[in-house]
Amino acid sequence: MRARFQFKQFSIYQDLSAMKVGTDAVLLAAWAPLSHVPDSILDIGSGTGVIALILAQRSPATLIDAVEIEEQAYIQSVENFENSPWADRLFCYHADFVEFYAEMDEKYDLIVSNPPYFEQPNGAAPMTDQRQKARFTSSLAYNSLLKGVANLLAKTGKFAFILPFSQEQIILELATKYGLHLQKLTRVKGHANSAVKRSLMILGFERVKITPQELIIEESRHHYTPAYRDLTKDFYLRME
Repeated sequence: MRARFQFKQFSIYQDLSAMKVGTDAVLLAAWAPLSHVPDSILDIGSGTGVIALILAQRSPATLIDAVEIEEQAYIQSVENFENSPWADRLFCYHADFVEFYAEMDEKYDLIVSNPPYFEQPNGAAPMTDQRQKARFTSSLAYNSLLKGVANLLAKTGKFAFILPFSQEQIILELATKYGLHLQKLTRVKGHANSAVKRSLMILGFERVKITPQELIIEESRHHYTPAYRDLTKDFYLRME
């Protein structure tokens, strides 16, 4: 029998996808903004499809698209979408993101991405492993990501993503090149005394004043903070 990751309202098969269900993806999907009531959503690099599925649970958006370049992950996303309660609103494209945004006329109210984030060493051999491709920025360079987002994002739309804290300034400097500005920032720690691990960020075309926020995941091992429980309780089993 195939193993699956069970959420409260849907399940995820992940045997084909290089990247399994993880904290980063669930955090992003649960944290992504919906106050502007997006009617169209795009998930860049869908993997198992978990981010799009959580957004389908959270939002009544009529159009939720995903794009995935890796064939097996694409197949997995399609399977998980079709098995969900929201199959009629979810669609996955098997495409390179650069080709996708060059050909797509749609403008999205919300774009989300848990992008590859490890730089491939100079001179390294070409990547063949699926998981390597999913984790290295050379398979989706930040510059290409932001250029595509700027082309596909509606005027009042929002782009939400997660990346290592160490790369926060890199992507903010690139964003200004495409007229995108920081609208929200939440820095994530594993526990109160640990270093900042991740940055959850929202970019948009409008300039706004922001105050960076902080999210701590655990009080101690497997004992989660009230803030993290509140953010994820609608999705994870036994997270009340």
